Amino acid sequence: MWLLFSVLAAMSFGLRGILYHWTSQQSLNRNVLLCGTFFMGAVISIVCVLIFKQAWTSSALIGVQMGLFSFGANASMFKGFAVGKASLVAILTGLPSVVVVVFAYFLWNEHLNLMQFFAFVVIVIGILVVRYSNDITLNNLQGAGWGVLALLLFAGNDLSSKWTTLVGAPLFPTLFFMFTTGTCCFGLWWLKDRLQNPTKTPSSARWSERQTFLIGMGVGITNVVGMILIIHGFAHGKTGLVSAVVALNVLIVLLYTRFILKDKFSKLEQSGLALALIGILMMKIVAS
Repeated sequence: MWLLFSVLAAMSFGLRGILYHWTSQQSLNRNVLLCGTFFMGAVISIVCVLIFKQAWTSSALIGVQMGLFSFGANASMFKGFAVGKASLVAILTGLPSVVVVVFAYFLWNEHLNLMQFFAFVVIVIGILVVRYSNDITLNNLQGAGWGVLALLLFAGNDLSSKWTTLVGAPLFPTLFFMFTTGTCCFGLWWLKDRLQNPTKTPSSARWSERQTFLIGMGVGITNVVGMILIIHGFAHGKTGLVSAVVALNVLIVLLYTRFILKDKFSKLEQSGLALALIGILMMKIVAS
């Protein structure tokens, strides 16, 4: 089951990545967009709390930590897409599993057997091969710093998500705290910008603040669905393996850049994609 949840989470986060890239190219307020994204997650979470009657426990407050990590990661990812090459940022933000598998070993003594470790390595190598494609050079690394920062923060969010499953934190109250924290962070940033630029009106952007917030709420659906799926994945599987499979959301973003944005795939990129898919099949064999 962990593999199914992980693959579905990868698809959801891949769609989120596509929407982030598209919106980053529009003339809109980033903080308003992401405030709407997290607000939608908070709304869906509280509705699910009421429907499933989940208890509010102190362990659910881990969601605040998740919200801070996610706030930083999403802001960095969006900034990277805005100033850098989409495929490079997508690769870097798709590698938190490398950090996660190391910390999971030291924090919870999670070991991978030989086949699991081999499958993990194949997936990571596949992603790194794409990273070293012909069109990414030392002179074409715009957004790399933001991508690395997002990588580390997404890893922190993954580890925090695993922690919630170990302590039995209720799912939807935890997610409510996470998304509420993110909403407040982006909302305060939005307010700070408004106070610093009181003469700037929404008409200066292509999308009004109201329209941008609503678009963000739409993006938020993919975000909350992905979080629900990945936490279920962490509950059933090893942290590093789940994180590695979910990291393959990069493939969806890369397919978008290839067929929609018309980016060319080099032979190295094609080989990397093939290796990543082979790694997924190996995960399936190991899990069966």
